[in-house]
Amino acid sequence: MLKTKQKKRQDDNYKQKQDPQKPEDLPIFRDYQENIARIKEETGNSSDVNIREFKIGSHKGGLVFIDGLASDQAIADYILESVIEIEVPGGPIDIFQFMMDEAMALGNVKTIEDWNQVFDSLFSGNTVIFLQGCNKAISGETKGWEKRAISEPSTQLSIRGPKDSFTETLRTNTALIRRRIKSPNLRVDSMKIGTVSQTDIAILYIDGIANDKIVGEVKERLQRINIDSILGSGYVEQLIEDQTWTTFPTTYHSERPDVVTSHLLEGRIAIICDGTPFVVTVPAIFIQFFQAPDDYYSRFDISTGIRILRILAFLIAVIGPSVYIAATTFHQEMIPTTMAIAIAAQRESVPFPAFVEALIMEVTFEILREAGLRLPRAVGQAVSIVGALVIGQAAVQAGFVSPVMVIVVSITAIANFSTPVFAMAIAARLVRFVLMGLATVLGFYGIMLGLMFMTIHLCSLRSFGIPYMMPLAPFNLHNQQDAFVRFPVWAMKNRPMFISKGNMKRTGENQKPEPPKQSENQSKNGEE
Repeated sequence: MLKTKQKKRQDDNYKQKQDPQKPEDLPIFRDYQENIARIKEETGNSSDVNIREFKIGSHKGGLVFIDGLASDQAIADYILESVIEIEVPGGPIDIFQFMMDEAMALGNVKTIEDWNQVFDSLFSGNTVIFLQGCNKAISGETKGWEKRAISEPSTQLSIRGPKDSFTETLRTNTALIRRRIKSPNLRVDSMKIGTVSQTDIAILYIDGIANDKIVGEVKERLQRINIDSILGSGYVEQLIEDQTWTTFPTTYHSERPDVVTSHLLEGRIAIICDGTPFVVTVPAIFIQFFQAPDDYYSRFDISTGIRILRILAFLIAVIGPSVYIAATTFHQEMIPTTMAIAIAAQRESVPFPAFVEALIMEVTFEILREAGLRLPRAVGQAVSIVGALVIGQAAVQAGFVSPVMVIVVSITAIANFSTPVFAMAIAARLVRFVLMGLATVLGFYGIMLGLMFMTIHLCSLRSFGIPYMMPLAPFNLHNQQDAFVRFPVWAMKNRPMFISKGNMKRTGENQKPEPPKQSENQSKNGEE
């Protein structure tokens, strides 16, 4: 009997080598020991593949799970204990259906009919059960890997907003959004990307609000991805974006559930990638990267003033050093006489032109900023602060740079930190160096030329077919309620029409706050 099984296994292996069909696509054997042997062979006898044989009545079987992905407690309580304690009725029975109906105490149990589903279930944390004489298997959900607890956001802080953030677990992230949108119209479509990693991806949108064409485009681009592994949402962003050759982000990512929820309610689509706490939302527009969560938790006048301040700080971060270079190199007449004399006196001992001086300080500051990010948190901030103070002071005393240049670079760096989204802040840092070079050659004319080309480039970008500069270019008067100026919540009645094509109404009628109306009796009493 043993020789017959070995010969049968050799014949199967020979057929697999001759047949171009993958082993995962072949049907499941009726002999459960053959199935277990195949799993051992395909996984290379990995030590984390656990196998447990059992007997229920006169029927034999075996269960397989991956240690660390499946919960030992769930397997012991809801599978093995049920199998041991259950009484099998006498007479001929369908043992497979009996196990499905009576012996499995788990919530999610399904039937598996091929090897592709077997390995998919195993590496998803489920337990696979093989029964003697059955060419099908049972998959029970026993996921139980270690996961990080929900904590406060680390990159997008808020004063009045909620303090929870996404984690690396896909279902935890979808639950955080379901908790905020209690509607059956919230759709969650799942797929796997990566021929080796088989990473779980979830696509979220609200049916009736999101544009069906954009939803279809997102799914099509994700399905076209053919790569061996997806290790984070950054991989997905680079593979689905409209334009690669640009420094400006055309997709938005956030670790805040309230931000992603607000994007879904505007008609956008969210892409959640298992293993990363950052959720991607598309389409993205330029003005969106200057909107912070606190803008919607505060009064509209305060939010509008702070948002305009952020945009002004972005312009300072882009053109700050280049304006100083152009003014000191080509356009000294534009500087007040007293200030020009002070700057000239400070630069008297500096051996470098203004461009080299600015380049030295900018590169030094970028190195300090990168070092502060990569060092342990306990020493990273100290190194950044102490390094900036010591190096800046030493450079001024040594005569390499002037004190005014240290001030210009410091103001530029602080202005760059005010951008709410890190991806847009990096874009400003890269564009800054280009404008510095143009200012060195052409002065203010070079700065204006660079800003003009940057504006043309921004107007040419698209994010899933949506113009990147909407609603500014092309200008749309009806969608200016949440651009530079943030209208009161009761006044933002409609969703952005360039994104949403469904239910456009966001608020009902007569939502403007008003004082209570006095009755006739109250008016008479007041007159008396």
